[in-house]
Amino acid sequence: MELEVGKIYECKVTGITKFGAFVELDKNTTGMVHISEVANTFVNEIKDHLTEGQSVKVKVLSMGDDGKISLSVKRALPAPPKKEHKGGDKRFDKKPGGFKKERTPYEPAAPVDFTKNPPPVYAGRTSDDASFEDMLSKFKATSEEKFSDLKHVMDNKRRGSSRRK
Repeated sequence: MELEVGKIYECKVTGITKFGAFVELDKNTTGMVHISEVANTFVNEIKDHLTEGQSVKVKVLSMGDDGKISLSVKRALPAPPKKEHKGGDKRFDKKPGGFKKERTPYEPAAPVDFTKNPPPVYAGRTSDDASFEDMLSKFKATSEEKFSDLKHVMDNKRRGSSRRK
C-alpha cells in the first residue's frame, strides 16, 4: 500500500502502550498514534478511548526516513464544535439597554479643563510651584527613611534566627 501524508485510512489497533497505540495499516505497514493524537480531549489512559482489535480511521501526519509512520485519530475525526461564549455576544453589556462601546487602543483621553477643576493645593503650593529640586529632595528623604526601616527589620530578622541555633 502506498501511503500519502495527509490522507485518512481505515485500519486496526494492534497494540496499546502508555504513550500511544500501534495501528496496522496493511499486513506489512504499522504506524503509531501518540497519546496526544488519540482524542480531542485530555487522554490519561489510552484504554479509555481505544481497544486492541478496534477499527479506527487515522490520518497520516508524517513518514520518517527510518520507516516510522506518525498517525492521528483526532485529526481524522470531524472538528469539534466551537464553544460559544456563555454570555452570548462578548460586546453585550450586562446593563439593560445595549452594547458596550468599542474602544480603540489609541483613543486619546478627554481634555481636562483646569479653569473649572483646578489641581489640588498641597501646603499652600500647587504642583507648578514646586521646583524639581524640591521634589527630588523630598523623594530622597522618604526613600532613605524607607530604606533604613527595611534595613532595621532585616537586621532584626538575621539576629533573631542566629539566637535560636
